[in-house]
Amino acid sequence: MSTYHAFAAVYDLFMGEVDYEGWLRHIFALWEKFGLQPKTVIDLGCGTGSIALPLAKAGLDMTGVDLSAEMLAEAEHKARAEGLSLRWVCQDMTELDLSEKADCILSLCDSMNYLTEEGQLQQAFQSVARHLRPKGLFIFDLNTEYQFREVLGQNIFASAEEDAAYIWENTYDESEKINEYYVSFFIEQENGLYQRIEECHYERAYSMEEIEEGLRVCGLELAAVYDGYTFAQPGEESQRLLFVVRWKTEREEHQ
Repeated sequence: MSTYHAFAAVYDLFMGEVDYEGWLRHIFALWEKFGLQPKTVIDLGCGTGSIALPLAKAGLDMTGVDLSAEMLAEAEHKARAEGLSLRWVCQDMTELDLSEKADCILSLCDSMNYLTEEGQLQQAFQSVARHLRPKGLFIFDLNTEYQFREVLGQNIFASAEEDAAYIWENTYDESEKINEYYVSFFIEQENGLYQRIEECHYERAYSMEEIEEGLRVCGLELAAVYDGYTFAQPGEESQRLLFVVRWKTEREEHQ
């Protein structure tokens, strides 16, 4: 799992096209739809805090978890600038060990696709199960295989800003279900020269069967699956899926 060493400093710059506000509105709509009024939320793979910080500002007790200390440092810098106090934890989501449980656990922006090794997805679900309160919800998204195969594919992407740029070479291995991002960053230094830093990131495509079985083993179940951050049903060309998960006993209690 990548730790975003170089990307941390310029992550927000290159993620500017992500509609975080729209995602947050949808999360609030999901809470309303499923009758949840959370007070405590854990954000797995929180990155630089683009989801955790607005939720903390809305009055929620937030814990942000990420494997990258560099990303968490950026998140803490942003939190201090806004006068917010959050708990930041540098841990692997497959080995999560917090002294708390939450009403809702989030894992957005395809963080769980980074679980590429056999068994890691179920380990992450087990971590969630240990930290989710009985009436709580687990909400996460995943890039689909269609996205990896047909949209990203064997392509090269590039982006340039005033003081940074990157070239992204993408490769998808259909047999292994692994998508590889080889990224070269060019980051302007104080002397005006650009430093080139290279990173390689990997994501895995998961089938619905793998997801449902992994949840079942942990005592969890799917309450709903959506086409991205909408209430539409997924289709063959869906690029991102959004999953709402609860304890299995929830369904029985409402029957």
